[in-house]
Amino acid sequence: MGSIQFKGFPGKGSFPHGIHPPENKELSSNVPIEVMPPPERVVLPLLQNIGAPCEPIVKPKQEVAWGETIGVGKAFVSANLHSPINGVVEKIGVCTLPNGRHLPAIYIKAKGDQVVGQALYDDVLGGHWPKDCPIIYYPTSIAKLIHEAGIVGLGGAAFPTHVKVRPDDTKMIDTLMVNGCECEPYLTTDYRVMVEAPGPIIAGALHAARAVAAKEIIICIEDNKPEAIASLRAEAKGTVIKIAVLKTKYPQGSEKQLIKAVLDLEVPLGGLPADVGVAMSNVATIAAVARSVIREKPLTHRVISVTGRGIAQPKNLLVPIGISMGEVFNFCGGLTPDAARIVAGGPMMGFSFSNLDMPVTKGTSGLTVLTHSDLRRERETNCVRCGRCVDVCPMRLVPTKLAMASRHGKLALAQQYNILACFECGSCTYICPAHIKLVQLIRMGKAMVVASRKK
Repeated sequence: MGSIQFKGFPGKGSFPHGIHPPENKELSSNVPIEVMPPPERVVLPLLQNIGAPCEPIVKPKQEVAWGETIGVGKAFVSANLHSPINGVVEKIGVCTLPNGRHLPAIYIKAKGDQVVGQALYDDVLGGHWPKDCPIIYYPTSIAKLIHEAGIVGLGGAAFPTHVKVRPDDTKMIDTLMVNGCECEPYLTTDYRVMVEAPGPIIAGALHAARAVAAKEIIICIEDNKPEAIASLRAEAKGTVIKIAVLKTKYPQGSEKQLIKAVLDLEVPLGGLPADVGVAMSNVATIAAVARSVIREKPLTHRVISVTGRGIAQPKNLLVPIGISMGEVFNFCGGLTPDAARIVAGGPMMGFSFSNLDMPVTKGTSGLTVLTHSDLRRERETNCVRCGRCVDVCPMRLVPTKLAMASRHGKLALAQQYNILACFECGSCTYICPAHIKLVQLIRMGKAMVVASRKK
C-alpha cells in the first residue's frame, strides 16, 4: 500500500519486514458475541498484569458482590481486582497459568442471583454511549476512574491502562492511537467488538484522549476488516476521530510497527510510544475505559475468541474473568477428535497448555485449538544461514544469533544483540526453513537475562 492510497497520514500504511501467515479468521469472524452463563466458581489470580500483583482485601467465607473490589494494586504499575460474580470467597489459594507461572489466587463460589444474558451484554457493551461528555471530567479524574476499575491492556499485553493515561508533564502526548488491527491469526475478539459495539470504543477514545491531552485520535484497522471499518466510521461521525485503514500484514498490531505505519515515527530502541508523543491502547481496552468512566463500572468481564479447527463450535464469548477454560470449551461443544494443541492466545504469540482448569484472565484474548494437520512440520535441522529470519524481523534483529546465544547460555552475547528488544511475534519461527523454534529459544534467553539482572 503506497502513500497515495494511505491518505491523510504521514506513514505509508505498513512497516518494513513482517510476514503474511494464513489468517484463518473465517472460523469465528461472523459469529456474534454470545454471553456465557455464569459459572459456579471463578479463580482470580492476584497478578493479571505487567508489574506488581495486587493484595487481597477479602477473607474466606466473606460474601462479595459483582464488581466489588477484592484486590488492591498498591504499586504504581499494578491493577485492582474485582469480583465478576455475586458469591462467597472460598479461599486464597494458588493457580497455574498457561505461561507456567504459579500464582496466588482468590477462589469465589457463586451465590445468589447473577446478572445474565442480554442484561449483562448491555451493561458491558450495549446501550447508549454519549460522545459529548468528556469535557465534564478533569484528566486526573478520568485516570483515577480507570485506575479504580482495574483496567489493563486487553490485547494480551495486560499493561495497566491508568499508567498510560496518567497526565505527565515530562512527556507530552500529541496522538492517541487505538489499535484495532488484531493481526494475530485466528483471533476475532477485537473484530466482533468493533462490529457490534463501536459506541464504547468511540466514547472511550474521547475520554482517554482528554486524559492524556492528545489533540489527535486515530483508530487503526487492517484492510481485511471492512465491516469493522464501516461500523467505526459511522459511529465516529461528528467527532475528531480519524480511521486509518492499514495494509494487512503480521505483526501490524505491534505498537512500534503501527506507529511507523501510520505516523512514520520511529520509537527508539528500548523506548516507549510516549517517547514520540503517542499513547496507544487496544480497542477492547478503550471500550472498557468508556464503561469505567461513564458508568463507573470495573473490569469484570471480557470478550474472547474460542476458535480453531480443533473446537466443535468456534465462538466469540463474553465471559467473566476467572472462569475455567474447560467450561468455556464445553460451552463451545468441546474439542474435536483431531484436536492436538490448545493455545492461550493465537498460534504466533500464545502459550500452549493442557490443564483445562486454568482460569481466563484479563489478558486472555482468545483460545485457539489446533489439529494434527495444522501442526505437521518437519524435524529441526541445522541453521543454513539463509537470513530469512532477518528479512522478516520487524525489529531488525538477527533472530538466529539471539536463539543460539540463548541455547548456549551466552547471555552477554544475547544482550549485545539486543535480545530484550524482541517482542516475540514469532515471524522468525514461522519463516525458518530449518524449523528451529527461534522464538521459544529467544523467550528462554530473555527470561535468563532478566533473572541474571536480579542477582
